Amino acid sequence: MGYGVSPEDLPVPGRDTFFWLGEINKASAVINSDEGLLDRAAAIRIASGLQKLLDSANEPNAPRPSLVITFEPLLIQAAGVEATLLHAGRSSQDMLTTVSTMVLRDAVLKLASQLHDTTRRLVDMAETHATTLVPNYTNGVAAQPNSYGHYLLGHVAGLHRDAERLRQCYTRLDRCAMGTTVLNGTSWPLNRERMAQYLGFAKVVDNAYDAAQISAAEMPVELGAIASQVALHAGAYIQDVMAQYSQPKPWILLREGGDNTYVSSAMPQKRNPGLLNNTRAEASRVVTLGVGRAIQGHNLPPGMVDAKGLADNLAVLNGATQVLRDWQRILDALVIDGKRSLKELDLDWTASQELADVLMREHNVPFRVGHHFASEVVRYAKAEDLCPSEFPFAEASRIFADTLKHTNLENGGFRFLGEDEFREALDPAGIVNRRATSGGPQPKEMERMIGGSKKILEDLEVWIQERRAHIEDSLHGLDVAFKLLLEV
Repeated sequence: MGYGVSPEDLPVPGRDTFFWLGEINKASAVINSDEGLLDRAAAIRIASGLQKLLDSANEPNAPRPSLVITFEPLLIQAAGVEATLLHAGRSSQDMLTTVSTMVLRDAVLKLASQLHDTTRRLVDMAETHATTLVPNYTNGVAAQPNSYGHYLLGHVAGLHRDAERLRQCYTRLDRCAMGTTVLNGTSWPLNRERMAQYLGFAKVVDNAYDAAQISAAEMPVELGAIASQVALHAGAYIQDVMAQYSQPKPWILLREGGDNTYVSSAMPQKRNPGLLNNTRAEASRVVTLGVGRAIQGHNLPPGMVDAKGLADNLAVLNGATQVLRDWQRILDALVIDGKRSLKELDLDWTASQELADVLMREHNVPFRVGHHFASEVVRYAKAEDLCPSEFPFAEASRIFADTLKHTNLENGGFRFLGEDEFREALDPAGIVNRRATSGGPQPKEMERMIGGSKKILEDLEVWIQERRAHIEDSLHGLDVAFKLLLEV
């Protein structure tokens, strides 16, 4: 609980709570002097003392307090008690809410940047593996053959939504509470808009009660939910890869060595996927922290600080950023054996639905009849230990005829597939390439979706750069205005 943050946890080095309290005080000196709320001569003296305090805080082991009530005594030592004239119309409520928001704002942009990089890596891999055929799974069981690139683009779509949520959340976060004082403003005619501009905000929080009492407790819950969703996406991907590690000959695994894998202390044959395990554990921690934001803020009256702890809220965002960073490391370390995945496809009957589809599409056989036929083919194949590539065409013809009899359709004029049609229906490459619906793995759709994802990522990168530039430009403008007080 509280507003202190370890230096290594800061999203932007040096921008701790003390730094932002200093920026707020600099802005108060400039604005209140310009607006006639603070005598110009006093503002100059206070500015000099404030700068002295800020400079001294950069010395090794110098105190950098994270609370208004511990910052102010140091300011009084440096500038005299008249420095408390800066506190006109201010409170720890609006000041610390603003400080927390500015730190979290930086953390959101850092998370967005890593989200961009990890998603871009997935898109690049999808392009590389657009024609790599692998089994996909539903309910934990091999379901259908698919392009690995298409599978990756499914994960990309989820991360695009995470980025969309993050951008929408940033819009709600990017509001300045300064000037709302405790909960209903002040009799001092503070220029809230100028304060927001100097601190890099897009707007002010409109309602003074909302600023520190409602929004400040609400935003951590929203950020926790977004971070949890990122972690869930990462965990789902990791578990899919982990499933292969239980196989004697996986078609996908981590390149050995480094931090990717480690050996067993007892079993020489084992190469444990440490990177996968560690990333999944971190993802679980993020979900725990994310859900914890709602639990900690639940069933409290407005004005309580339980869910406002900056270190806790920052840990959620930093954790999600680390999960994405490690996910990217996993992608860089993957070895995908396309030949082995084809063999795995031929060990199971993931192509069986295509038999029913082709019979209906090409020969008007009712789908449920074709489905029953395909099910009987699979039943026979498993009993005889036959792979799809080995299945006798004559036996398939017999099963089709028996199926028609079973469904009283033997005189319905339904014709079975030719042998070439039968073999093609069981070919994973043919299945993927024959997909005709939008959003499928066929080459034309893959090209379209990859291009669309690249455009989304370009837009995200521009958005991040613009937000960061706005903050930097605003702080630079504040520095310029503050130096005018120092140079008098």
